[in-house]
Amino acid sequence: MTSLRCAKQGTNLLQTILAKPWHFRRNGRYYLRLRPRSTTQNYFTISLRTADRTTAMDISKDILRALAVFHLDNPAATWEDLRPRLLVIAEECLTMAHGDDSLVAYEMIYDELKSALTIASAHKPFTEPQQRTVGYGKRIMAGSQDRLKGDPEALLGIIRELSEGEQPASVSLSVYDQQAPLLWDDLSAQFMREHRDNIKDSSLTQILSNHKIIGETLEACGIEDLRKHTRADMVAVRAELLETRKPSTVNTILAKLIAVMGWAVANDYLVKAYTSKLKFTKGTESQREAFKRDQVEVIMSHANSLPVSSWERWGLSLLVVTGARVGEVLQLTKDDIKKESGHWCISINEESADKSIKNKHSERVVPLTDGALGFDLELFLSAIESGYLPSANKMSIPRNSGILRGVIKEVLGETKTENQTLHSLRHHMASSLQARGIPAAFTQGILGHASNSISYDTYGSGVPVDVLAGALGEVWTPFGGGQ
Repeated sequence: MTSLRCAKQGTNLLQTILAKPWHFRRNGRYYLRLRPRSTTQNYFTISLRTADRTTAMDISKDILRALAVFHLDNPAATWEDLRPRLLVIAEECLTMAHGDDSLVAYEMIYDELKSALTIASAHKPFTEPQQRTVGYGKRIMAGSQDRLKGDPEALLGIIRELSEGEQPASVSLSVYDQQAPLLWDDLSAQFMREHRDNIKDSSLTQILSNHKIIGETLEACGIEDLRKHTRADMVAVRAELLETRKPSTVNTILAKLIAVMGWAVANDYLVKAYTSKLKFTKGTESQREAFKRDQVEVIMSHANSLPVSSWERWGLSLLVVTGARVGEVLQLTKDDIKKESGHWCISINEESADKSIKNKHSERVVPLTDGALGFDLELFLSAIESGYLPSANKMSIPRNSGILRGVIKEVLGETKTENQTLHSLRHHMASSLQARGIPAAFTQGILGHASNSISYDTYGSGVPVDVLAGALGEVWTPFGGGQ
């Protein structure tokens, strides 16, 4: 995300006399650091969003010129003093040439400057000419963003106004009332550009899919310009989503809508978002069912019959004997199979860029129980040496997951219910641990839950590996009746 940060709260970049700026590079990208004159502590850092030095230097020069134009530290300045500055920046934004790198960078920088002007207007005792300058400045930044998309009309209109010295008819109105409709696709794209660096690759596909669903639903409800949306519109969106989805699924999608709309308000794209308390509070409980013990035995019997070289064998086996999440098992590598306190374990982590775990509590080691429903630990260790883990087949996690779902569906046949999924193996582990009277803290250590209550409330760390191994051993020790 492009950052415009200050080290001391209450200091605004647009109202500060600056010392000589300097550049630095972090993780391959260039940053511009600005420091108020006569201090060595308070500073501002702006990400230039590029790894190219030439582009970074050009962007820096333009940022500094823009700051000079919007310098608002002189309350004695008249409108005639400030208007020529605005005209200069508007003309430069209209005529500046851009390459592919600078297009993306400038769109974000214009947005940051617009947000800074908004904050300055809200918090500082500006005079009428200064407030008028802020209003024009925000319009110029918005028009500059439109120009980057090939639409220069707003900037041309502003330049005509400033050249003639005329005030627009509705200067007191919000700048957004004078802009083109705010479409979901545009808002979503801008949100993703700013947040992409903080989104794990494993989550990106789902987020983009949800954003697409939201766009289609808004269109189905006849909602185009989000600046004009109402509470009734948002309720209609929720109802439309519910037509073909469960409440829990609708809530997942609504969470993405609420995040984008909240961000839009915080960054002055919207005045208000009518999404408060939009999510369902009833009927959202998980409908998944744990597999019964006899079903798990059938799954393991099939897995044990597969060739040693079959990744499906070891994928299913690990899901059964560890209770790990599907994604956690499918991303395991040879280095993640290790001995801890004399026990062979799987290490669930995100120590490489292509790995992802749900949260910090998910990082753990889970002991492997030799002989659990026929699981052959020695054979498994030899298989991983030969490269037969699921991750070795180079297919994506969703594709591998789909293959395993198909295997279970075929093996269980009509005994499998519609609410039983791969994740039901995890539920089976949780309910088995509970049935054995295993303390919730131990279950948390095995399943990697954020709290002890989740382990049993939803599914039916720091715990020593020896203790976890003992708990898992109890799960696979036969006792009366199936689970």
